[in-house]
Amino acid sequence: MHYFQHQSAIIDDGATIGEETKVWHFVHICCGAVIGKHCSIGQNVFVGNKVVVGNNVKIQNNVSIYDNVYLEDDVFCGPSMVFTNVYNPRSFIERKTEYRDTIVKQGATLGANCTIVCGVSIGRYALIGAGAVVNHNVPDFALMVGVPAKQIGWISKYGEQLTLPLTGEASCICPHTGEQYQLINNQVVLITK
Repeated sequence: MHYFQHQSAIIDDGATIGEETKVWHFVHICCGAVIGKHCSIGQNVFVGNKVVVGNNVKIQNNVSIYDNVYLEDDVFCGPSMVFTNVYNPRSFIERKTEYRDTIVKQGATLGANCTIVCGVSIGRYALIGAGAVVNHNVPDFALMVGVPAKQIGWISKYGEQLTLPLTGEASCICPHTGEQYQLINNQVVLITK
């Protein structure tokens, strides 16, 4: 075995688990799931059949990742955060053909107890604050808080709030890394040298 599996974890035959991934207590990973390398799957996590998890993803305790959720590399899912996959669920109506895709792009952080309503895309390196409810697409590097979630600023790849306005054109430097960020057409871009 090229990954660690706690003895209480259930990994169904057919699931793909990458090298050096750690699967902790009371986890259930369904047969169609694909999980990348160097991931940490915390206690009491459920991973559905039609789920793809990239490399170096950290999923904290008590998270359920249902079908049609896709996590790119370096995503962080905080404790007890919530994904959905049906927009208007009813227990007496089967809506498995109505699942909506949710995509969490590279490096995004989903804070503890936040809720991601299905059908949205979370941008690269965005940060969703603890307890926020996201019901629309989130741009790259956006800092989102509240219910419903609203953008209150921009966040660096390092995880520090950037001194940029929400709209307009501006630039700034991350004090920790020296990387330059530019706000162009209401989108933040990391300037590479």
